[in-house]
Amino acid sequence: MAQAMKIAIVDDEQDMRQSISQWLALSGYDTETFGSAEDALKKLGPDYPGIVISDIKMPGMDGMQFLKKLMGNDSALPVIMITGHGDVPMAVEAMRVGAFDFLEKPFNPDRMSELAKKATNARRLVMDNRALRRELSDGGQLMKKLIGQSPVMERLREDILDLGQADGHVLIDGETGTGKTLVAHALHAVGSRAGKKFVLVSCGAYEEEALSKRLFGPMQPEDAQLPAIEEARGGTLVLEDIEALSETLQARLLSVINEQGTPAETRIVAISNLQEAGRTCEDALRSDLFYRLAALRITVPPLRQRGEDILTLFTRLSDQFAEEYGCEAPQVSAQEAAQLLQAPWPGNVRQLINVAERAVLQSRRGSGTIASLLMSDHEEMQPVMTTEGKPLKEYVEAFERMLIDNTMRRHKGSIASVMEELCLPRRTLNEKMAKYGLQRADYL
Repeated sequence: MAQAMKIAIVDDEQDMRQSISQWLALSGYDTETFGSAEDALKKLGPDYPGIVISDIKMPGMDGMQFLKKLMGNDSALPVIMITGHGDVPMAVEAMRVGAFDFLEKPFNPDRMSELAKKATNARRLVMDNRALRRELSDGGQLMKKLIGQSPVMERLREDILDLGQADGHVLIDGETGTGKTLVAHALHAVGSRAGKKFVLVSCGAYEEEALSKRLFGPMQPEDAQLPAIEEARGGTLVLEDIEALSETLQARLLSVINEQGTPAETRIVAISNLQEAGRTCEDALRSDLFYRLAALRITVPPLRQRGEDILTLFTRLSDQFAEEYGCEAPQVSAQEAAQLLQAPWPGNVRQLINVAERAVLQSRRGSGTIASLLMSDHEEMQPVMTTEGKPLKEYVEAFERMLIDNTMRRHKGSIASVMEELCLPRRTLNEKMAKYGLQRADYL
């Protein structure tokens, strides 16, 4: 769920700040008011979950001094300044210091709501990126959203950290539902552009003329956003379904890339979703553009190559859905664990999310099986077997690891309780936890 954004209103005139607060509250915003910049600074820290609207002329610390303090604490905090009539030079100076935008008195309340919407959207992206960056930077818990201990996932996380620090453009490819957009967010979050603009455009969602306008402009005065190329300046521009670009738009994009030089002012991350048999992103794009975009490349692994990660993901997801629906998570049998591992997963993680949710709903009703969900999830799916057969020993070990993991989490790391439930002596449990890389500290 997206984090609710706050709006801090700072004005020494009580009537003005109450008026602004009431209007924005009617528009659905959570507002808080301050009579001085000094009072506001006591509350507005570097990770304030919202934006600031401040008058520029106030006794004591004025709006410009206040803005400089805020920018020193958090340069990505959107601050909208309210200026007096005709005070354009001061507004220009505020923009130079780092203000998000300004409103000139007397201002149109609808214009204020429009600016608040743009600013809160920008702030939400920054906060999401920072949260993801914290996850990525935590060596022990590298990335909560890119779960897994399989070799392909460890390699993916290493690639994200390595390529995130580079400046070159990136091509991300992989099957549908593998999490390519999440990887794009991660690349931005761990690099030097973290906290700067992250703009995502789905090229397949527009007709050519509308896509051209969204990417390159020109925009009309009534348009609420800049062209994506301008909006993402200095940050990251993610182009989903890059193969949907026409030859004309490919040529324009290539011109923009060439004009930026090296290192690029704006990093472009292209995402390819080609699923046509025998056709690749390289086939769909002109070669000079392809090689510029694919200077660095990440291929996100399909779920069927992630081994025991499938059980880990299924368990985490079913626990989340069980909490959401207020019921117990389904207990997975050894046979069902093998079925989850054997399934071909054409829809990858996205399909697994759907299966986990339906498994929880089935369990709440006391009917249905995981096998039936896997069989019904794709009309053309035959019995849940992959072409990549595995020895029985691997399925047994995967189930055993999942069982110990689930039991440890349920008992919050209590070794005695786990020993009792699984009927295992202490030494055997210790040996199996060491074998499967499970540590008691992770469950406390």
